Amino acid sequence: MSQASVAAEVAPPTTRRWWARAAMALAVAAILLPVAAAGLLRLLGLLAICGVCAVVIVAAVYWFFISRRVLRIVSAALAVLPVAVLVVFLLRERQLWVVIAAALLAAAAVGCGRRALRPSRIDSLMPEHAAPDVHRPFIIMNPRSGGGKVVRFDLQRQAESLGAEVALLDGPVEIDVVQLARDAVARGADLLGVAGGDGTQALVAGVAAESGVPFLVVSAGTRNHFALDLGLDRQNPARCLDALRDGVEFRVDLGHINGRPFVNNASFGIYAEVVQSPQYRDDKTRTVLRMLPDLLGRGSTSGLRAVIGNESVADPQAILVSNGPYATNDVAGLGRRTRIDEGRLGVVTVSVSDTRQAVGLLRRTHDQGLVQRTATDVTVDADAEVIPVGVDGESLQLTTPVRCTITPGALRVRVPRHRPETRVAPPQLDWLQLWYLAWNPHRAS
Repeated sequence: MSQASVAAEVAPPTTRRWWARAAMALAVAAILLPVAAAGLLRLLGLLAICGVCAVVIVAAVYWFFISRRVLRIVSAALAVLPVAVLVVFLLRERQLWVVIAAALLAAAAVGCGRRALRPSRIDSLMPEHAAPDVHRPFIIMNPRSGGGKVVRFDLQRQAESLGAEVALLDGPVEIDVVQLARDAVARGADLLGVAGGDGTQALVAGVAAESGVPFLVVSAGTRNHFALDLGLDRQNPARCLDALRDGVEFRVDLGHINGRPFVNNASFGIYAEVVQSPQYRDDKTRTVLRMLPDLLGRGSTSGLRAVIGNESVADPQAILVSNGPYATNDVAGLGRRTRIDEGRLGVVTVSVSDTRQAVGLLRRTHDQGLVQRTATDVTVDADAEVIPVGVDGESLQLTTPVRCTITPGALRVRVPRHRPETRVAPPQLDWLQLWYLAWNPHRAS
């Protein structure tokens, strides 16, 4: 999907105003329905019960992760029990239909509100640039990546038919992809591409950036996070090769961690410790459940210290530094980035060293264990000289202090003109902005 087609989907001002009015009306209905059906005092009691249930569930889930054997089973039961108790209570009070109806009205209000606030300017997406012709493209392909997508989608033959030289990472000897890419540029390659995982993508992207040649992403990895944020087709990686005959360019930022490039994110703490385990790739769930009690147990400390611009965060259990911030409602960094060209690192730190902080995450506040920031420079230090770090899904050991920086517009990424997964991230709801849009559009920014 091109930028023009995305822009065409944006509603005109009058339509947006009516979406905003619908959102306000539905929100009011979601509030008034329980009041009318249950009465104010009864409703306050119900909200108090729901609040207590939420606290019990979060606390039980936290204890499930930090416990073993019998206590873990008891915690799992306690996480489920409040839901059953609440449903029985609502059925006895004949208020279940009220809760369901109010929830549906609230969901509809959120949907209408986001539709009204959807960005209307074309610069909500990364701008496209004309892509010059390439004559000697060089693409590195990993046949083992993504469960064998290179072979399954016949990527080597299709790339060679478009004039590309293909190097396969197939064999018992580990190949230095950085040197392979540099040698290709020295021989005259005017485009570097990778069909493989995000870790390999990042290394070759670093060479493309330092050489000034465009970079091609082929979504042949397992997760393809970078391809997702570029809007590329992750179901059929062969469509990424269309960029060689009908492509445009993005100028995207490139993150660096102790000098090593990364295109997605670098993680410290719990996740980085877990992926270091040799058993992680064979049995992820069991490995996580086995290791979390030691990493999150009562009194455990990470020993990490993060300096984000002028702000310091001591002893977080997890730190995520991303090449461009993820959506503000995506605490874990599992979603997507609409923009990777704003010259900012996204930073999320989470501290859950006790039950109070775990429950406090419901409020998403700094004091309760969650920090979300943007910066151009992040330093992570620890008492140890070397710490585990997950960089674009690769498990590394890096020397402290670990410094993350960002180079704005360092990478020319060549992408197909038509990209099926191009999306504008849903905006964060601002009810005051919705009010102005609905009733006083001249004050709405």
